[in-house]
Amino acid sequence: MLKDGKSNLPWVEKYRPATLSDLISHEEIISTINKFIQEEQLPHLLFYGPPGTGKTSTILACARQLYKPQSFNQMVLELNASDDRGINIVRNQILNFASTRTIFSGGYKLIILDEADAMTNDAQNALRRIIEKYTDNVRFCIICNYLSKIIPALQSRCTRFRFAPLAPDQILPRLEHVIEAEGIKVSEDGKKALMTLAGGDMRKVLNVLQSTWMAYKDVTEDNVYTCVGHPLKIDITNIVNWLLNVESFRETFEKIQELKTNKGLALEDILTEIHLYVHRMELPPRVMSQLLIKMAAVEERLAAGCVEKPQMASLIAAFQIARDKVIVEA
Repeated sequence: MLKDGKSNLPWVEKYRPATLSDLISHEEIISTINKFIQEEQLPHLLFYGPPGTGKTSTILACARQLYKPQSFNQMVLELNASDDRGINIVRNQILNFASTRTIFSGGYKLIILDEADAMTNDAQNALRRIIEKYTDNVRFCIICNYLSKIIPALQSRCTRFRFAPLAPDQILPRLEHVIEAEGIKVSEDGKKALMTLAGGDMRKVLNVLQSTWMAYKDVTEDNVYTCVGHPLKIDITNIVNWLLNVESFRETFEKIQELKTNKGLALEDILTEIHLYVHRMELPPRVMSQLLIKMAAVEERLAAGCVEKPQMASLIAAFQIARDKVIVEA
């Protein structure tokens, strides 16, 4: 039973796993860490992987298993990306916490550096010596999304664990648990839409679920996509149909622009869905490869911040060229 005061929390926090046994995936990682804890041989840890895959939840569950609630705040220091973590924080706050021993609590302390890929190189270099010098008194857990942004010297001092995106069969039991606990109505196609949008991110699944429920009180595929401004399947089918069958460049442009404006769609989302659609089409290999290269170039320019209208014109042109080549080869 959830305690009073948790009812108004976002579902992401309300249903965050409290113990290692509550975690829904990465059984090998969890069993390895459990073994470390049981044998009191916990090394410095480095967790990396995409957002929403359970990195922070795992180390917080470990901390709750290691320390009693009354000594938790004295034994655990958690710094997130929102905190200043330049070289001064490393030399002052982290150094002070690592170098002081607790009088009444035995064992080592735990320092959690979340979003560590936002730390400056100077701060990471200053951390190297602290990790070595105070190993008998403290253990570090470094958490990041991009391993390449952590300097090799820190990587070599830690045991690395990669948290992969969650598979749909791992997400589904936890999703159904939340649905049952909240007593909400979710259709099967709504569940599939949530997992498709999330791409292995449990946090995103629960956020979109809560948003859709609050907005519509009925979680279906169309409602999920509409809530987050993602193109519906029928919209993508119409767009591809216009790209392949409408002769006039101007008419195609105006139809897509009108749909984008009416439904508030982003060209980047449309392009992602068209890419999946194109892969299911039967096109000559040469035409398919050239079309995908042109679509990739459009996506790159959009990611760099280019204006959408010229990129949409480029996308339409790519399809018209592909269409002409198919006619020539036929």
